[in-house]
Amino acid sequence: MMTLKDLEKVQKTFKEAGQDYQVELESGKIIIVGPSDIVSSEIAVIFSWLLATWVYPRRWGRVFDSAGGFILPDSNLTAPDVSFVRAARLRQSPRYFGELVPDLVVEIKSQSDRIKPLENKILKFIQLGAQVGILIDPDEETVTIYRQEGEPMVLGNADILTVPELFPGWELPISELWPPIFTEAETQE
Repeated sequence: MMTLKDLEKVQKTFKEAGQDYQVELESGKIIIVGPSDIVSSEIAVIFSWLLATWVYPRRWGRVFDSAGGFILPDSNLTAPDVSFVRAARLRQSPRYFGELVPDLVVEIKSQSDRIKPLENKILKFIQLGAQVGILIDPDEETVTIYRQEGEPMVLGNADILTVPELFPGWELPISELWPPIFTEAETQE
C-alpha cells in the first residue's frame, strides 16, 4: 500500500529525472495519468474559461484544471479535469494539494477512456461530498450531470447546462463546448 508520502517521493524522482508526469493515488496504488487527446484538452479549456469568467468576477470560489490535485477523505489523491470549490470552503489556495472534496467535478472523456470508470470516479466524488459531477463525452456530444439526489441527467446539443445550486444564473449551451471547425476563409491570413 502506497501512501501520499510515497507518491510525493515518486513525483520528486520524476521531476529530478526531467519527467513531469501527473500521478494520482487510488486505494494505495500510484496511477500515472497520461496526457489527454487535444479535443478533450480543448473542451476542458472551453469549459474552464466559460465557468471562470462567471465565477471570478462574482468572487464565488475557485476553478481548477486537471493539474489541481485533491486529497480526499478516503486518503486518495486525484485531479478532476475541471473542478470548483466555493469561496467559503477555500478562502485561500494552499501551496499544496487541496485537502477537501471539490463542490463540482468535471471529467471529460478522452479518446482512450471508457465511460464506466469516469462515471465511477464522479460517483465517488459525489459520495464523498461533491454537490455536482459532470461527465462530458465528446464522442457522443453529450453532457451527463450527477447530483447527490436523483438520477443522472443527460443533455445534448439542443440543451443548456445549468448548475443553479452552485452558479445561479449561469447557462452554458452544450453546443458551445465542442471545438469549432474553421472554414477555409477563416484560416486565410
